[in-house]
Amino acid sequence: MINFISLSSGSNGNCYYLGNKEMAVVVDVGIGGRTIKRRLEDNGLSPSNIGMILVTHNHIDHIKYLGSVADKLSVPVFAPAGIHRALENHPCTKGYLGGCRRVIRKETFNMHRGVKFVAFDVPHDAVETVGYYIDFFGEKFVFMTDLGEVPQAAIEYCRQADHIIIESNYDVDMLIHGPYSPDLKRRILQGSGHLSNEQCACALKSVYHKDLKSIYLCHLSENNNAPPLAYKCASEALVKMGVERGSDLKWFCLPRREASPVFTFEGK
Repeated sequence: MINFISLSSGSNGNCYYLGNKEMAVVVDVGIGGRTIKRRLEDNGLSPSNIGMILVTHNHIDHIKYLGSVADKLSVPVFAPAGIHRALENHPCTKGYLGGCRRVIRKETFNMHRGVKFVAFDVPHDAVETVGYYIDFFGEKFVFMTDLGEVPQAAIEYCRQADHIIIESNYDVDMLIHGPYSPDLKRRILQGSGHLSNEQCACALKSVYHKDLKSIYLCHLSENNNAPPLAYKCASEALVKMGVERGSDLKWFCLPRREASPVFTFEGK
């Protein structure tokens, strides 16, 4: 049985867990080790099987506790060279990673303890930002948590995935008429900012295929979005394509400040 749970998703902290009884992968560590342990145990899971960490980029909501958690677990931390260079000098990770550091090449498949994965570029205003395609013992996932646009390479990986975790960060009207400064609004709206509900919905139309099982909308803004808006936008796009929720495909909004339910898959 394969379990997927979002432990936190948003600018308050990002952390995702994917595992079975023997092995687990964590994507980003934006929340503390005690919180990770508590939220896993509250859902009948354990951090004891965590065997690797993948890092998408160096923004603090994704790496705030990476150094301390990696040091305590003594597991490899995989990321491309540009991200690792940024981590070497970041106050949250400087001096922590040591022997845990594993540099990977983008667009090249890697294997660790039976888990096959590849990093691919996505546009975001960090030093370097990647998404991940993960073949977890036959069940295939794509993680894209921060990006301003969806590049063609990402679309191709999504078309091979069983499950897609994709950002649906903001509602355009809420952002434009909201309290953010003009500079911050421009940063979010530009092609290396974040993905709007509409952009996410458009991407879903491009990546949908008949074997896709589930979609998880992540990194929803607390100030510029609401789960019903993100869900409605994605739903309308998929329904227009003839997709029936439940029978053909399931889709969900991941909560920001708490753990999601545990989603289970039998694997292949």
